Amino acid sequence: MGDSTVDFMEISRLGSKKFLRKDETLLRSIFYQMLRSHNVKLANKAEVVFALSQAWCSSKDPEEFDELEKYLGNLTPEEHLMVASIFSNMLNLHNLSEDVQSSQQELAERIGEVSRGTRSTDETFARLIKEGKSDPEGNAIYKALCEQKITLVITAHPTQALRRSLLKKNAAIRKILTDLHNNVKMNKFEKSELLDALHCNINAAFRTDELSRKKPLPQDEMRHGLSYFQETIFKGAAKYLRRLDTALQSIGQPPLPLDHSVISFGSWMGGDRDGNPFVTAECTRDVVILARNAACDLYFQEVEKLMFDLSMWRCNEKLAEYCDKKVADASHTLNEEHLAFERKRRNYCDFWRPVSRHQPYRMVLEDIRDRLHDTRDALHTCLNTNDSVLDYLKSRNAYITEEEILEPLLMLHKSLCDTGDTAVANNRLKDLIRQINTFGLGLIRLDIRQEAERHADTMNEITNFLGLGSYKEWSEDKKIEFLLSELESKRPLLPRTATYSEEVRECLSTFKIIAEMPRSSLGNYVISMATSASDVLSVLLLQKEANVESLLHVVPLFERLGDLSEAPNTLRKLCSCKWFLNHIDGRQECMLGYSDSGKDAGRLAAAYALYRAQVDLTEVANEFGVSLTFFHGRGGTVGRGGGPLHLAIRSQPAGTINGKLRITVQGEIIEQSFADENVCFRTLDLYTSATLEHSLDAPPVPKQEWKDLMEELSRVSCDKFRQVVYKDPRFIRYFKTATPETEIGRMNIGSRPTKRKANAGIESLRAIPWVFAWTQTRFGLPVWLGIGTALQEMVKEGKLDMLREMYKEWPFFQVTIDLVEMVLAKLDPAIAEYYEKRLTNPEEVGALGKELRAMFEETKSLLLQVAGHEGLLVTSKTSTLQEKISLRAPYITPLNILQVINLKNMRDCHEGVEGTHEKKSFQPKSEDMIRLLQLNSTSTSRSLYTAAVEDTVTITMKGIASGMQNTG
Repeated sequence: MGDSTVDFMEISRLGSKKFLRKDETLLRSIFYQMLRSHNVKLANKAEVVFALSQAWCSSKDPEEFDELEKYLGNLTPEEHLMVASIFSNMLNLHNLSEDVQSSQQELAERIGEVSRGTRSTDETFARLIKEGKSDPEGNAIYKALCEQKITLVITAHPTQALRRSLLKKNAAIRKILTDLHNNVKMNKFEKSELLDALHCNINAAFRTDELSRKKPLPQDEMRHGLSYFQETIFKGAAKYLRRLDTALQSIGQPPLPLDHSVISFGSWMGGDRDGNPFVTAECTRDVVILARNAACDLYFQEVEKLMFDLSMWRCNEKLAEYCDKKVADASHTLNEEHLAFERKRRNYCDFWRPVSRHQPYRMVLEDIRDRLHDTRDALHTCLNTNDSVLDYLKSRNAYITEEEILEPLLMLHKSLCDTGDTAVANNRLKDLIRQINTFGLGLIRLDIRQEAERHADTMNEITNFLGLGSYKEWSEDKKIEFLLSELESKRPLLPRTATYSEEVRECLSTFKIIAEMPRSSLGNYVISMATSASDVLSVLLLQKEANVESLLHVVPLFERLGDLSEAPNTLRKLCSCKWFLNHIDGRQECMLGYSDSGKDAGRLAAAYALYRAQVDLTEVANEFGVSLTFFHGRGGTVGRGGGPLHLAIRSQPAGTINGKLRITVQGEIIEQSFADENVCFRTLDLYTSATLEHSLDAPPVPKQEWKDLMEELSRVSCDKFRQVVYKDPRFIRYFKTATPETEIGRMNIGSRPTKRKANAGIESLRAIPWVFAWTQTRFGLPVWLGIGTALQEMVKEGKLDMLREMYKEWPFFQVTIDLVEMVLAKLDPAIAEYYEKRLTNPEEVGALGKELRAMFEETKSLLLQVAGHEGLLVTSKTSTLQEKISLRAPYITPLNILQVINLKNMRDCHEGVEGTHEKKSFQPKSEDMIRLLQLNSTSTSRSLYTAAVEDTVTITMKGIASGMQNTG
């Protein structure tokens, strides 16, 4: 193992594919070595399974699949559980090797050891200048960056199945692998120590229970999300902004202004109450306090470091006056001994005695440190009270606004620059100023999200109580007239004596909590399933009635196909209201829902509806002189709008971004985006460069005939999608039996229920479990269904040449086709057929399954015709992606088979199928296994066999999800 170190030149020599295989082989060998030390018999069986799986994945011979299924079927329930865990862990290790390979490839490109293939900000600067998209001096680039604002909104959608303890071990493994590659001058002892550390972390990860035994609360999700800020994003953002200054300097431009950050962060964790009964007003209050407290901790640590850095005695006149005044004031208020005692009580490690007048910078910093400590104390107390957070902080010596902490820091920066210590000013102090401008005192601004119907119900109870009739029965014009009248009125609307239903009370409590929070902790108010102007105005009125001092911006979320089509009319109606136009002061935001639109209409129709809605909404906004920002609610998978970041942004319509972008970073890709500082740096770099390119080098406007053809493609694909999903009476039965949709709800990986409402229809199912279920069977139906039918119809009409022209010249169409092709390459209809044969009644749904697989093959064939590819991903730019998919497949396939076997066993147990009684009497031989199965919360009232089956299914879900994650 001593030759595991690979330097940059080796990447060039081996090629990224061989480089990836080398890491993958190293990790697998260490894993098997660890496994043998615990259980030789189990390790041997795992190796047999892997060999059988590799054989089938290479040959696709049905007999070899049968042999693999037979071997797995003969294992005991406890062996099923352990083999599932083994392959889930090995898949996770493989994904880590992919992460490291990508980082090493990019690093090699940056220092010029291999040809560039990735996007970066400095590369974008050079290209824009070379191609004449910016003036030679780079002024246009500088101006665009000074106006650019990208907000990344972290969500907690339930497809991130890894526990936080395992994520930490992943981070350690990733770092060790990176060190093995980068430290080419290590001696054999140092290499051996790193390999020992690798063995340690792989062992610790495998011996840790993979499953979360309790469903997380939204507060838990927020703590998980905050960990990324504490460990990577807070420092990573400062490092990236510093690099942006360096890149600007390289083209002769000054650094970005101190008060501007191109990146900011938002959150939905604890604010997204759309169908989640656990997100209450109290929960929202908790997560705001948690985030502010985390911000205080981070700033406190940075200020303590600065107190060592800023030891200078020279200062400008303004700072000298400040210090003189402080000395004078202190003599009348608090003597030094008392202050020293207080700081000793607080257990300050350094500078606990008041500093002298001859250390002016430290005098200012000690005040900031004291006040941050007071703020943290106030937040701790507030967490255990019901007081208004804003009022409580005001009553203490606590920071409330960013300006309060920025003002003295900017004074220090100016003094250092004035006295010739600019290099010191632009080091850690500048980083801190920028971190405060980026993260604020709330660390992440919390968006509030609620479904439009809940606000309508609230207004309905209010108008009924007041004797005005049923709000929900009014016409849209009457609603708008009433809402505007109340918004302009100076008297309150809500009667104090009114009584409301429990749901409406909770809705009103949310607005009360908003009023009691520091504005800097809150983002926008998002209305899901928005359909009309009254949806927006009603939220503004409810905020006014709750005495919200500075109303949150209200963002309608357009999701379903009909709502996207009507979105421009909704915005026009809003902007036609004089009160609303004055209120928004020339700025409005609209959110676009990728997940629910895809579930409503299919991926192709949804993608074009989203594209068209952006164009039409921008035209309406321009008509009223409004600057419109789009909030893209993208998921991690292609079925929910995901895909390679740079391509996703570059394929948006021209004139729809203009340097302003908000986008969700969904739960399952937070780790992929911010796992460590290098990954964080790359993520921020990609967002900045793609947004800058879109502003200065906008994609071409499509020809009218292309748009006409896209309309036809959308119509046909949508009709076919809905015909199958919503109109075919066999489909729901097929979906519920041929996928683990029902069992997904048992996974403790998210606080939110899988359905908005407790009925059996596809309409009520959330888009996340909808896509997740099809991902498990490796069929990916939401991504491709309807596309083949639409392309086939256009080809029959003789439009293949136009489709090929669109693919070559229209980024939107090319990206749409390429992403579907990438997904098809990861899918395997033979696996989906296996689920169907083992889990469904062939007489009920067998014919439908056969029809769907024929549609899959038709879609694949037509996509290749349009793209001009000989096979899926048979292009030079995707060869590495092919390699990644082929390396994952032997790990995923055993998990699929184990999932099917145990799904059938689980369903048989639940349905009381004859013969399951003997299985339930199963008793593991190992005491360790008994203790593990007893962790299953249901095992005390049921058999250990049931616990083993359920845990195996859950682990296979987690493993397959990891194996099918985006590789593009």
